[in-house]
Amino acid sequence: MKRGQSSIEFLILVGAMLFIFVLFLGLFQQNIGKKTIEKRNYALTELALTVQNEIALASEASDGYSRTFEIPSNILGSNYDINISSGLVYARTTDGKHALALPVQNVTGDINKTLNTIKKINGTIYLNINPS
Repeated sequence: MKRGQSSIEFLILVGAMLFIFVLFLGLFQQNIGKKTIEKRNYALTELALTVQNEIALASEASDGYSRTFEIPSNILGSNYDINISSGLVYARTTDGKHALALPVQNVTGDINKTLNTIKKINGTIYLNINPS
C-alpha cells in the first residue's frame, strides 16, 4: 500500500513541477514577443525620423544643398515599405503590424531603400531626381 501511495505522490509532484515550468516558459515567451514588437516599432520610428530630419535639413539649407544618405533594406530582418505622399513620410512593415506617418515639407521625388540623394535647387527639394 505504501509503494503505491509513494508512486502517486511522485507523479503528482512531477506533474506540478511540469505545470510550473510550462507556465514560466509561456511567460518568458510572451515577454520576448513584446520586446521584439517594441524593437521593431523603435527601429521603424528611427527610420521615419531620419527621413523627416533629412528633408527638414534640406528645407532649411540654402540653394545648392546636396547630401547623400542611406536607409537600410530591412528593419531587424523584416521587410518594409517607405514612401512620401501628401506631405507625409509613411513607413510600414510589409506584414502590416507596424506603421508610422510623419509630416514633412513638400518634396519632389520619392525615397529608395538604399542610397538617397537630396538636393535643394531654387527653393525646391528634390529627392533622387536630377532636375534639369
